[in-house]
Amino acid sequence: MTTDAEEPILTVDELAARAGVTVRTVRFYGSKGLLPPPVIGPRRVGRYGAGHVARLALIEELQQQGMTLAAIERYLGQLPPDLTPHDLAIHRAVVASWAPDLRETVSRQELERRAGRPLAAEDIERLTAMGVALPEEGDTFCVDSGLLRLGVRLLDVPLSQDAILAARKVLMEHSRAAAHELAELFRGEVAERDARDVKSLSAHMHPLVVQALLTTFQRSLKEELRQWLDGTAAPEAESRGTPSV
Repeated sequence: MTTDAEEPILTVDELAARAGVTVRTVRFYGSKGLLPPPVIGPRRVGRYGAGHVARLALIEELQQQGMTLAAIERYLGQLPPDLTPHDLAIHRAVVASWAPDLRETVSRQELERRAGRPLAAEDIERLTAMGVALPEEGDTFCVDSGLLRLGVRLLDVPLSQDAILAARKVLMEHSRAAAHELAELFRGEVAERDARDVKSLSAHMHPLVVQALLTTFQRSLKEELRQWLDGTAAPEAESRGTPSV
């Protein structure tokens, strides 16, 4: 079963080229169950879609963070089976955030290359407001590499800049509160251990906690949106009912 949100149209060669890996790598991941099987089309040619591209990108990101193949298999096995390519992209962005804070000074041309698109003055203004790309001397920017991918995606979201910044504030405040409470919870567990044990526990807990928070938040948000949509649909449904006499 595939989670692609569009008709699978890529051959294995095209998928490998799109993901920047070899065909051998794609087939190896498939044999390990890290990739869903392709959809078999005419002449029994396997076809892949956006979900496979997104999952390959996530696997590559996990490898760059130093995770072993066994750890990657466990990580992917804990993900909900119905994740969309967009959901997988969010997970990849979260995984990238495990890396140390990385800020670089780049030119406008390099910023657009990494963004994968031309950036108008309004786009730059919004990225600056989000703290993703801060103007420096000349035509250069201090870029937060961990946030750039997410910031570029937000450029296409039909929300005002004020709404995006307000949402960012809410997320930062609540995530900091959750992090503080979890740290207090774990503090007692490591009180009697030496510094190396504490660092080892932190390294193991970080990705697990992040994944748990992300999965829990996704489910909670879906439920909130469902209740909101049900509530907004209620008046319309009532208006279609039998008029009172």
